[in-house]
Amino acid sequence: MVRLNEIRENEVAVTAPEPADAQLIFIGRISTPWTSRMETPRQGRPDGPICEIEIFEPWVQALAGIERFERLEVLYWLHQSRRDLVLQSPASSGKVHGTFALRSPVRPNPIGTSIVLLERVEGNRLFVRGLDCLDGTPLLDLKPDRTLFKPIAPPQPGDFQTGV
Repeated sequence: MVRLNEIRENEVAVTAPEPADAQLIFIGRISTPWTSRMETPRQGRPDGPICEIEIFEPWVQALAGIERFERLEVLYWLHQSRRDLVLQSPASSGKVHGTFALRSPVRPNPIGTSIVLLERVEGNRLFVRGLDCLDGTPLLDLKPDRTLFKPIAPPQPGDFQTGV
């Protein structure tokens, strides 16, 4: 696992432009048992520890109905990740992969995503299994797992398009 600012053999970093165009709002905070990238799992597990997602005001009302879903997609900001590697060597083997061919937290826009199991909801707190992020990670968004979600709105023409 890459330690802070480490570059492995054959990895390539670029000078990234200063972020200026996105106006993200953190809607909550994630609590997990992990305080270091060296101990955080590489992928969340459905039998992993229960983690807590706290939703901030004024977004708490947006949780209405979320308990109907057993799985959620959680999007979060990997706030301690570097953003400048375009080639990475995840196994320290010298073999490189493009950043977009990996699920590494090191990316131009360090957005993490996990499909989690929803254990319970208590007010503005969701208790879930399956996360793979550091304690204190800022929350960007929550969505029902797309494989469980059926649109509520009436169909539109694009819903039925297939082929080329």
